[in-house]
Amino acid sequence: MSIGCKRTRTKEEEEKAFCHHGNLKEKRQCVSRLTNLSVLLLNNNSITALPGELLSLQNLAELNLGNNALKEVPAVLGHLESLKKLYLFSNQIKLVPPEVIGTDGLQNLVVLNLNHNQIQRLPPEIKSLTKLQHLNVLDNKLEEVPVELDHLTKLSELNLTSNNLAWLPQHLYQCKDLTKLHVARNWLTSLPEGIRALAKLQVLDVGGNMLSMFPVEFHLLPLKELYCEGNRFVQWEPVPSAQDVEVLTLKELAARFVLREDRNRFSLVHRMLPHYPYLTALLANCGCCALCLDPFLTTWLECVHFISLRKDMKMRSAQTVPVRARLCSYKCFNTDGHSYYGVATR
Repeated sequence: MSIGCKRTRTKEEEEKAFCHHGNLKEKRQCVSRLTNLSVLLLNNNSITALPGELLSLQNLAELNLGNNALKEVPAVLGHLESLKKLYLFSNQIKLVPPEVIGTDGLQNLVVLNLNHNQIQRLPPEIKSLTKLQHLNVLDNKLEEVPVELDHLTKLSELNLTSNNLAWLPQHLYQCKDLTKLHVARNWLTSLPEGIRALAKLQVLDVGGNMLSMFPVEFHLLPLKELYCEGNRFVQWEPVPSAQDVEVLTLKELAARFVLREDRNRFSLVHRMLPHYPYLTALLANCGCCALCLDPFLTTWLECVHFISLRKDMKMRSAQTVPVRARLCSYKCFNTDGHSYYGVATR
């Protein structure tokens, strides 16, 4: 329905308005009078900017500006406090102004669609969108993901497909409500450790990257769908190997001792460690041997084991994927009965 200004509007028309391929200059004053408007569809026009008259639409909950000619996220959007769904796909947006995305005006946003633009970075101020559940930035030019994304604790779907990402921040795993993560067709060589924290993740798409294996404990995720074609996974091909002499540094030996003692809540080390915050922070990055479960700090044996998606993860696919594993020593590696393989260096 095109907007006209010469007849009385029904309540339904007051709540929803369409402007497709029309003369928006003539219609924008009419739109501004519809103060009860909750949905405004301005997609498929040639809009390059938004008029200040939209400030009167304080009940607007959904705004579709897809397939226009915007070059940045309009400033007026930062003042539409009722906005929950914002669609900005298929524009020419290069800039997401921090002063717009970081205002209190967008604090109720649940859906943000920025697909098919030319965005190179998202500002740290995106952390202000604490109610955001769906963030789509497919087919842009993103070179990094802001670590501040970890403030979006209600995020359930994140689509970063077809960008220029070479890495993902470990802080992303703070978004514990994520059920769908799409990072296909980027330049990722690895996924950050700690992925098990995404205990609700059901769909993961990492196809078309340069992954060699999945991170530790990947197979413990509750995945229902995994898309991983077009990567450079290590192959299950036994090759001869030589074991170097194992010499641990004094720092590593001391760290392993402290970490073992800290597991005993009655030990002196466990009681005193909280009084040394620097040491606590240093030991926070420790790992655990996949076989003996002993802790280590910075020295481990890089290994891989091959997981059947059907047998080990209860998925429909019969595919087998490599998952990273770390062992504390050659002593563990040389024990019988395990399925861990050393990773050949090239």
